[in-house]
Amino acid sequence: MSATNRQIRLAARPTGDVKAEDWEHRSAPVEEPGPGRFAGRTRFISLDPAMRGWLDDRPSYLPPVGIGEVMRAGSVIEVTASNHPDFQPGDHVVGTFGVQEYVVSDGKGVLRIDTSLAPPSTYLGALGMPGMTAYFGLLDVGALKDGETVVVSGAAGAVGTMAGQIAKAKGCRVIGIAGGPQKCALLVDELGFDAAIDYRAEDVRKALRQHAPDGIDVYFDNVGGGILDAALARLAMHGRVVICGAISQYNNSTPVEGPSNYLSLLVRRARMEGFVVFDYAKRFPQAAQDISAWIGTGRVKVKEHVVKGTVDDFPEVLQMLFRGENVGKLVLELA
Repeated sequence: MSATNRQIRLAARPTGDVKAEDWEHRSAPVEEPGPGRFAGRTRFISLDPAMRGWLDDRPSYLPPVGIGEVMRAGSVIEVTASNHPDFQPGDHVVGTFGVQEYVVSDGKGVLRIDTSLAPPSTYLGALGMPGMTAYFGLLDVGALKDGETVVVSGAAGAVGTMAGQIAKAKGCRVIGIAGGPQKCALLVDELGFDAAIDYRAEDVRKALRQHAPDGIDVYFDNVGGGILDAALARLAMHGRVVICGAISQYNNSTPVEGPSNYLSLLVRRARMEGFVVFDYAKRFPQAAQDISAWIGTGRVKVKEHVVKGTVDDFPEVLQMLFRGENVGKLVLELA
């Protein structure tokens, strides 16, 4: 084991875009596991749009990362030493261990994973929080019915790729909104979406009228802003808007833009509801079973964007999310 543990800690609360000086790169001593604890080496770190929200000092579903604290992140760890009865050296586990090379844990909130069934990184994506978010957001919050018309924004991201494919597995017509011709082609040609809208090159409102002439039954929103407004204008009667995220607003230095078309909810007798996936934790095993079955039959394809590097690469890799450079789940694999 290395003599030092490389970590990324929050140095300052960002205003607008996250900058290099908002992070502290630190080396800390490597801890040894005491009784009832295990030690491990980080193999994969999850990068998620929600991380931006965790940096702001404001009320949310989780407390903000504190100044000087190791950056919060989900990761896959390989156990290297253990004084815990449930974990042995060589085990791979997933949990919220933070952006650091080595960890020591008491096992709370930690899940052992089977790397013979799926690659470790998949437990951070399709079989992790993004897959769970898409599953419960569509089926529970969106009350999806077979054969409905579904629109997904941020459709080429970790949650979006899963949401669209799950909707297709349920027999729905699916329209994805993404940035750039390559992402749009991937959605249709590889992931089976019925249509894709390039928000950078097309008039989204006009394209939605074309591809959803009878209206949108479920709009799964990952971006907020003007695209949310465009979708609200095309809701079908009794449509549902699932508020998962708003990546277009996360780096704003001004207040978040609210939807100006919200009266469409009244006219269409529709509803708009937000959710936090942790509320469904007791049902994760069933969701994972369903998603695994869809993957096994080829109805869902796993899309991952794995960047190989070191802990010190985390700040730059995180920016890929906000520049729209990733396709599918973005993961940092530690060399």
